[in-house]
Amino acid sequence: MFPSMIFMFLAAFQFHTFEFLVFATNEKSIFILAGQSNMAGRGGVRNGTWDGCVPHECRPDPRILRLNPKLMWEEAHEPLHKGIDTTKPCGVGPGMSFANSVLERDPCPGVIGLVPCASGGTNITEWKRGSDLYNRLLERANVALRDGGKIRAILWYQGESDSADETRAKMYKKRLIEFFLDIRRDLASPALPIIQVALASNAGLYYEVVRKAQLEIKLPNVICIDAKGLEVKENDTLHLTTSAQVHLGKMFADAFFRI
Repeated sequence: MFPSMIFMFLAAFQFHTFEFLVFATNEKSIFILAGQSNMAGRGGVRNGTWDGCVPHECRPDPRILRLNPKLMWEEAHEPLHKGIDTTKPCGVGPGMSFANSVLERDPCPGVIGLVPCASGGTNITEWKRGSDLYNRLLERANVALRDGGKIRAILWYQGESDSADETRAKMYKKRLIEFFLDIRRDLASPALPIIQVALASNAGLYYEVVRKAQLEIKLPNVICIDAKGLEVKENDTLHLTTSAQVHLGKMFADAFFRI
């Protein structure tokens, strides 16, 4: 009996060691999260304070990391953009729901590295090549790649600020295409998948102009997911609720697996 117990222990040890080695040597799958407040996440934020509620779909997992404000990897948790988007308090966004959905559908992608870069209230010109936000995104993306891995996609949710101004709304399509092409060029990844969101919320008078521009972009490996109809917060026609952010994260995951 004793030798058989030793054999069973060693077999179990070897199995788990093998699992660990496979996991440890898997390439990190890196995702850039950029845009404005609905990407940063305002789910659960009320009167300037986050309620601290984390849905099961947004739970932490040792296989999900985030690049923190100090450019170091750490286990990811809500609020994912804390310390990155400092414009207002952050809450639940789509990032953690997205990462957990990816792991549920494909449990062997290696470690998922989330690189939050969103900043609330920003318009598309603030993301143009050479701007502070653009340069910060590039810096964070390049740091994320230093210890190995591959950028699998950019998740992009922005446009509410541009919907408040007629000129910006009319120029939005041209400027967004330029941003997508520039960021791919500067990341040396001309076919990098980009998953963008068509606005959910009626933020400004020219909301439909911006939505139309987002839905009409036809670039290779650029997918647009339509967030229209997702729930926005009471007395806040701009920001998605926590449950809507969870759903949006799953929509991002569905789109990623379609690329």
